[in-house]
Amino acid sequence: MEEAKNTNGTLPGWIIHLPAALVFGSVTLRALLTSRGRPEFLPALAGLAVYLALLVAEPAFSRRWPRGVIAYLALEAAPPFLLIGAPGLGDNDYVAALFSILSMQAMRRLPPHAGAAAIALFCLLPAPALVRLYGPAEAVGQILVYTGANAFLGTFALAYRRAEEARAQNESLARQIVDANCQLREALSQRELLAAARARHQLARELHDSVTQTVFSMTLATESAMLLLEREPGRVQAQLDHLTELAQGALGQMQTLISELRPEGFAPGGLVAALQQDLAERHLPQSLAVTVEVEGDGQLLAAEERGLHAIAREAVNNIVKHAWATRACIRLHLAEPFWMEVSDNGQGFEAASAAMGGGVGLIGMGEQAAEMGWELALRSAPGQGASLRVARLPRQEKPE
Repeated sequence: MEEAKNTNGTLPGWIIHLPAALVFGSVTLRALLTSRGRPEFLPALAGLAVYLALLVAEPAFSRRWPRGVIAYLALEAAPPFLLIGAPGLGDNDYVAALFSILSMQAMRRLPPHAGAAAIALFCLLPAPALVRLYGPAEAVGQILVYTGANAFLGTFALAYRRAEEARAQNESLARQIVDANCQLREALSQRELLAAARARHQLARELHDSVTQTVFSMTLATESAMLLLEREPGRVQAQLDHLTELAQGALGQMQTLISELRPEGFAPGGLVAALQQDLAERHLPQSLAVTVEVEGDGQLLAAEERGLHAIAREAVNNIVKHAWATRACIRLHLAEPFWMEVSDNGQGFEAASAAMGGGVGLIGMGEQAAEMGWELALRSAPGQGASLRVARLPRQEKPE
């Protein structure tokens, strides 16, 4: 028989073998008591031994040749069929109990309908011998008893089989869940790596576009001051003033970059307070005034507040670096339809060329808007300033 398994949450494997062992043991004991000392004793034991050998070999046969299960069950049915009513065994109707073991095997190995048909056949096989031994009237009772035993043990085997199948399905589902969790963790890890790479690329671009160029200008101003110190000392003060202005600008740019590297989080006032705090902390040019205007009191999602904060900060950076503006405004419309607009009165540019050229900052702002389900639009023209607007898309239009 199969090796017994003991899996948590399921019946132990020996449960399915216990009824078969009890039935076979009782039949063997009855044969020993009724035929001992008779010439037919050895043939009876030989028949039971053949039956037991076939019973023990059945699991291995079924695993290796599953299509031959029906033929093997027919072979197993031969010893009890021949032993019932054999001369010298006396009232040996008890041998019919061996068919109940075959009923269990049929329900475990065959489809339920085929197993039920096999059980019906096992109930009919001993009927002729029982009628011959006891007559039609008494044989009916014997047949019903053995039919009930076959049906009961067959049903028990079917229930055990379904429990095993359910356990296998649960284990398979658990493995799938574990695999899905592993894939999810891997995807999250890759996303974190991509986010880190994107942040490094953005920081490198910011350093190149701002601090690096400012430091290079400071170097040129220092060299000019040293040359003027020997030739025209009166002009050195102007160069030193320019150098001081450049140093203050570099300091402001560094403070802006450091603030962008801080963990994202807002003051109790939310997005509006965060924007006002950024403007107060950063060193804006004295010639540029930036204001924040708010309409409505609607609530934004935390992800939307973080995204709008990043977009507004990048837009102000671009105004400081490229616009040559004297006024800029961040407008928040916190009501349906929700939107934010950052505008300036600077020198402007060709909006179509900027969109097609795709500066890193503009691309990043567009990606940030798309991630939170908003849409970015840019309007500008040379000499007419610029306006960057992000608006929340209606739910049915949000990209998947």
